[in-house]
Amino acid sequence: MKEKLSSLSDLAHAFGKDTVNITTVVKSDDQSLVYSTDSGRIKQVKTQPNITPSDGFAKIRRETKGRKGKGVVTITGLGLDSKALKELAKKLKKTCGTGGTVIGEIIEIQGDKREMIKASLEKAGFKVKVTGG
Repeated sequence: MKEKLSSLSDLAHAFGKDTVNITTVVKSDDQSLVYSTDSGRIKQVKTQPNITPSDGFAKIRRETKGRKGKGVVTITGLGLDSKALKELAKKLKKTCGTGGTVIGEIIEIQGDKREMIKASLEKAGFKVKVTGG
């Protein structure tokens, strides 16, 4: 077999098959469709992310692990969707005068501003618990 095979159809012809029909190739971890020969363009089905329900308390805690000693304040247990979390994070960053981000359902604010964040969340109507040291 000295000739080069440049496509799947050439390979199929070399083994005596007429056509190769690859219907779908699927990633095993998230079940999203990667390629299909049956149906042209592929539209991904958008799923709504699950929001973990709140237990009634917003938990504020200071963390330094995995951040090269830099401290951040994490706020969890709010029970809000991603859009509301981003707006709340923006408000908290502006109040504290620092940076921060939203990762999943956790708001991270740079620095140790627990008291300012607690006051701001209580003013917004949340019950707050300060956890950790």
